[in-house]
Order: sequence, then structure tokens, then C-alpha cells
Amino acid sequence: MIDLLRNRRSIRKYTHQSVEPEKVKILEEAVLRSPSSKNLNPWNFIFVDDTPTIRAMEQCKPHGTSPLKTAPLAVIIIADGTKSDVWIEDCSIASILLQLTAQSLGLGSCWIQIRERMKDESVSSEFYLKKLLAIPEKYHVLSVIAIGYPDQPRTGKPYNELQFEKLHRNKF
Repeated sequence: MIDLLRNRRSIRKYTHQSVEPEKVKILEEAVLRSPSSKNLNPWNFIFVDDTPTIRAMEQCKPHGTSPLKTAPLAVIIIADGTKSDVWIEDCSIASILLQLTAQSLGLGSCWIQIRERMKDESVSSEFYLKKLLAIPEKYHVLSVIAIGYPDQPRTGKPYNELQFEKLHRNKF
């Protein structure tokens, strides 16, 4: 696991190669195995491999969606907020497990924040994606995870660049 963390970086540009169905199945299994507070599992996941739909998703906000220009797969992380008061945490855990699983399969990924973001002055990113993907009103959209084969390799941060000053023992 530590090697995955040492090598994982956000990937914002992907090759044209599709993600193989057997790898998509593993990614699906990974999110469904994600831990959830009280095992309430408020999350749902939309796997999108339709290129025009992914490119339309790129319009959900003015910045931070460039990975959707080339990603062959996007996973939208949504939750029924009435099922759990910690749906944000549960969906965040699922998002990072999806990214680490992608890394373990030789894929790259990038988290695209949706919650609390705006498409423009009058339309939220969440509302835009709900309309585009026919997401029922009761669901909240936390994130989109872009996934694909990296267009160029990126190496993890060197050990000596880690922020050790942020570590504390026994008290702040």
C-alpha cells in the first residue's frame, strides 16, 4: 500500500486507450467495498465511458475539469444525504479508494471537486451534472474521478519533500 501512495499523483491527461472491462469491474468492486459509517452506504456511483457525455461533464465548472478532456472513464460519486449525516466522509473514502485501486491497476486518476462549486454565477456544478446525468433530486454530488492511462508518467513526491513539520506527537 505504501508504494501506491509513494507513486500516486493526480493525472490530468490520458492516452486514447479505453479502460478494459475487467479493470472497470475491479474499480466497481472497490467502491462497493468502501467503508461507510454504520454500514449505511449512502453512496451510489455512476460509471461513464461514453466520450460525448464525459466531454459534456467538463462544462460543469470553469476550472479544474481538464482531466475530462481526455479521460476515457469518469466516475461520479453521489449520495443520498437523508441516509447518513456523514455522507461527505463516506463518499470521500470511496473516492480515494477508487483512486488507489486505479493506481494499483496501472491507471491514473484525478479528483474533480463538485460539492460547493459553481458552473457559473447562477448554476451549481451539482445541478448541471444532475441534469446531464439524470441524477434524482435527493442525491448530492461530491466528486467526479477521472480515470485512464496516463499520457506521460509522473513520479511521486520525494520523501525529503514531505511536510514533516505537520506531524505532532501527543499534543500539538
